[in-house]
Amino acid sequence: MPRTREPDLTPPRGSDNPAPGGSIAARMDRLPITRTHRRATLAVGLGMFFDIYEVFLAGVLSGVLTSEFHLTRAALAPVLGSTFIGMFLGALVLGRAADRYGRRGAFLLNLGLYSVFSLVGAFSPNAVFLMVSRFLAGIGLGAELPLADTYLTDLLPARRRGRYLAWAYTVSFVGVPFVGFLAHSLFEHTVLGLAGWRWIFILGALGSIVVFFLRRSLPESSRWLESVGRTDEAEQITARFEREAVAEGHQLADPSLDDSSAGAEASPVRALFRPPYGRRTGMMLVFNLFQTIGYYGFGTMVPLVLAAKGFPVGQSLLFTAVTYLGYPVGSALSLPIVERFERKFLIIWAVIGMAAFGLLFGSAHAMAAILIFGFLYTATSNVFSNAYHIYQAEIFPTALRATAASGTYALSRLATAIMPFVLVPVLNKAGVGALFAVVCAALAIVGVNIAVLGPRTTGRRLEAVNQ
Repeated sequence: MPRTREPDLTPPRGSDNPAPGGSIAARMDRLPITRTHRRATLAVGLGMFFDIYEVFLAGVLSGVLTSEFHLTRAALAPVLGSTFIGMFLGALVLGRAADRYGRRGAFLLNLGLYSVFSLVGAFSPNAVFLMVSRFLAGIGLGAELPLADTYLTDLLPARRRGRYLAWAYTVSFVGVPFVGFLAHSLFEHTVLGLAGWRWIFILGALGSIVVFFLRRSLPESSRWLESVGRTDEAEQITARFEREAVAEGHQLADPSLDDSSAGAEASPVRALFRPPYGRRTGMMLVFNLFQTIGYYGFGTMVPLVLAAKGFPVGQSLLFTAVTYLGYPVGSALSLPIVERFERKFLIIWAVIGMAAFGLLFGSAHAMAAILIFGFLYTATSNVFSNAYHIYQAEIFPTALRATAASGTYALSRLATAIMPFVLVPVLNKAGVGALFAVVCAALAIVGVNIAVLGPRTTGRRLEAVNQ
């Protein structure tokens, strides 16, 4: 293969013809990080902010909604779970849509649905109306995280995709303490005649509209375009990245000669249940069922756990907000290590840390211990979260990446919807210790599952991982 020179990478003004030599995947992998990569990472991270915002909204508002609509704890569970049932359906539908019609269009559709129904939910006159609006908003957000994983995995070069996906999640996880402090500040107040909790929904809707317009300028995935036969468009987008890299002063190396196109052609969904992907699909289904209990089970149950320990609602929301600071901190801590260590083993070690800190949090009664162990749990859990979100998109081929990541992740949404019906009774009948024993058992299953079935991915080209 002849060496690629700068004149080949910078076509005459007005030309969209890319440099010859190398496939789309190989050319995208040899790129440095450009301004478009950074802009995409920020726009994706801001969109995920609202997914995280919504997930943790359920926990911090549980006490407020109980008093607002005079709900029993039994009646509270379907209200909290409705968003996650919507997310389950949204993940299945929008994930498949992203593989059939494009990543960018699915991104815009999910934020549009969420913003409309989040705004509608802010004016709920009763619990049933709120439950329906939260369900419809959940459909919009259902595939947000796996679509983000898929899009950035497609876009970023192999040696940098882990770090920049971790940056996107670090932006998004600012939403967790933001929700906590916002709820603590607003839940007892009325602003412009509306209760504070309603403003939390309104702010989510308005913010997501801003992100919608930011995402409109993002390019489609050239890997996906190639996988569905739209090679001219794929070539144009790849060439645009190459010209941008050269304009920023980078010299591009030759595309890799190891250019397997495994998974680059259109594939039926049933391919995910046959070798070589059947084992990975099964692994991620088990993973997403049980990781939900360990990860979201802690975050959404913290306010109820603190209430069970005897803290009033206002104070428990403040404790929750401080504990939630561990989410963006933990995400930031993953940045220097997510490319240095094999992600499979990073997931396993993070699971062990979560189990240890969760048990210590559950047995703590002093304010200082609660805050310290809660913070350490959430920080460790986001090293875990970043590693597995990167991992789940890497282990499937381009043509089925969004379908596989969203489809298996959908199970976590369903598990989160069911979780209040399981964990709240455990907390009420057996206490905090039993609750955290269930959480730790789920984490143990997650660790063993990845250890036995998980492939290695760190630093490897997607096409090599998916041969």
